Amino acid sequence: MDGIFYQLKNGCNWEDLPKDLPPYSTVYWHYKQWRAQGAIDKLMGILHSQVREQVKKNPNGRR
Repeated sequence: MDGIFYQLKNGCNWEDLPKDLPPYSTVYWHYKQWRAQGAIDKLMGILHSQVREQVKKNPNGRR
């Protein structure tokens, strides 16, 4: 998960992940699997709702 979050946060190429993370091919393989299953979109939706709740905004983005 750290590798996926690192790439999404920094926008780097998969091949440029820091060496203290698993090999980029492993991280990318898991990302592709989870994205195909809808897990990435679901996780991002949950995180988005939690952040909006922390700043007291409507979780679905509407006023």
